[in-house]
Amino acid sequence: MLSARLSSFRPKQLRITPILSIHRIARRPPSYHTSSFVQDRPRHAHPSRFKMPSPCPSPGPKLKVLVLGAGNFGSCLADHLGDFGHDVLMWSRDDNLAAYFNEHHRNPSFLKDHVFSEKIRAVGPEFPDTEMIRGVDVLLFAIPTEGVRETLIQLRPKLNEDNLPLLIFVNKGIEKATNALTLEIIADTCGRDIARAATFISGPSFAKEIVRRQPTSVSVASISQSHAERASQLFHQPWFRCYTGDDPIGIELAGALKNVYAIAAGIADGLGFENNTRAMLITRGLSEMTRIGTAYGANPLTFLSLAGVGDLFLTCSSPTSRNYTVGFRLGKGEALDEIIPLIDGLGVVAPIATGVYEVLYEGKDVEERARWLMSQPPIRELQLPETAGGPVRVLLRKLGLLEGNVE
Repeated sequence: MLSARLSSFRPKQLRITPILSIHRIARRPPSYHTSSFVQDRPRHAHPSRFKMPSPCPSPGPKLKVLVLGAGNFGSCLADHLGDFGHDVLMWSRDDNLAAYFNEHHRNPSFLKDHVFSEKIRAVGPEFPDTEMIRGVDVLLFAIPTEGVRETLIQLRPKLNEDNLPLLIFVNKGIEKATNALTLEIIADTCGRDIARAATFISGPSFAKEIVRRQPTSVSVASISQSHAERASQLFHQPWFRCYTGDDPIGIELAGALKNVYAIAAGIADGLGFENNTRAMLITRGLSEMTRIGTAYGANPLTFLSLAGVGDLFLTCSSPTSRNYTVGFRLGKGEALDEIIPLIDGLGVVAPIATGVYEVLYEGKDVEERARWLMSQPPIRELQLPETAGGPVRVLLRKLGLLEGNVE
């Protein structure tokens, strides 16, 4: 019986590679084991004897993709698509980036050591014209949330209503002035039909690991299941696995909320607390995120997904996470002062998020707030709000998915 065999297993039965052999392996040159149509170029990957599965065959013709944004994530996703034969344009506002990138196949500001696919051509700083936009099959938005509304206002008149590209958004955060999610910004600027077809990608995915082909999985969600599946087919590879869903609202909220708890985890480490405390913060943080998301109108199961607990775990446990490290950069559409008003408006009890906000924006003492959290009375571990879905009803009316006038 399997259970009996496992119970009788002894650690000494496991063959461990001697330390000297590990040292020899570490000095070997990289071996990527990829098929011939993946470009053979340096990836600065960790040397490994692991044989990567062959890339997935393309389900259709190669596509033309325009990536709006040339930061860490935009660059790495452009590289991922370029590697598999898609023609990729990558737009940047940086005056100097396009010329440098096209000459050297390197990004001078992000992932500087990486040699990018020759299938990528950088453009800018002028915003893409109508001919360029109407000539692509996919528009990938990799710009900060604060810039999405302005970009969509410029983009809307240039779209061909009869032949819309697949719109994919990878930004995270809430618009500061309006507390609007990206889905609502799309509905406001482009109309309900385009918003309902918009697709969102999120999950535990550091760009520097994606370009090194470290195994990664993400959530891909849209109100339109067919559009989510198209985006999944575009990106899916053995080392970049995509899982589809129909709750973009939950994915957006999870992407914004997890940064609060990453800051809490960083603070806890700074105070000298160790693994028990981090595990507590991640678990209770997930509970708070689920309550907040459910009160907003998201599916609570979304917070158990890659975009939920997966991204939360990565952000809270990695010293390279922006929000974990000293300083906790709060920019790029993920700022904490945009999230707390949302929580207050929902009437949800979220003491960890509240404590972090008070430390950062009200000058409260870190140790005093830690003692305050530790002194909270015991409550039920798992409990969803009694009423849920108020704010999302307004958004669903904008999308034409709920009857009644927009309030």
